[in-house]
Amino acid sequence: MAGKGTPATALLAKRKIDHRVHAYDHDPRAESFGLEAAELLGLPPERVFKTLVADVDGRLAVGVVPVTGQLDLKALAAACGGKKAKMAEMAAAERATGYVAGGISPLGQKKRLPVVLDSSATAFDTIFCSAGRRGLEIELAPADLVRLLDAEVAGIAAG
Repeated sequence: MAGKGTPATALLAKRKIDHRVHAYDHDPRAESFGLEAAELLGLPPERVFKTLVADVDGRLAVGVVPVTGQLDLKALAAACGGKKAKMAEMAAAERATGYVAGGISPLGQKKRLPVVLDSSATAFDTIFCSAGRRGLEIELAPADLVRLLDAEVAGIAAG
């Protein structure tokens, strides 16, 4: 792998999870980091997932949804056994995960947060998510992501 690893790639290597790392030249002016990744890596955007941190009833949780859609906050709250969810403040998300916004990976976060993966991921043999740095994506099987993170799988994408 070129360049430095990230906590996400280190976790996958340590746990011997089959994965591939894909790098691309990130443009800081890109409006959507996820759509940029899909375009530059030549991928169907529904296979590229973004990691969003939300506040569910005062506790942080992670929603992993396709870059083509939005996070359905009500569905995330329900999947987490909560009542109400709102997007977390960027500073809180960065502190809890140890990653910079736009490069937050569901893997290797500083704090172990509950994770919900959108059910659309199960339609693919592999999906792509941030490796923990802008311009770096991890390709892995959705089942491995779920198992590694003890994640819930639910319909949490809107749009």
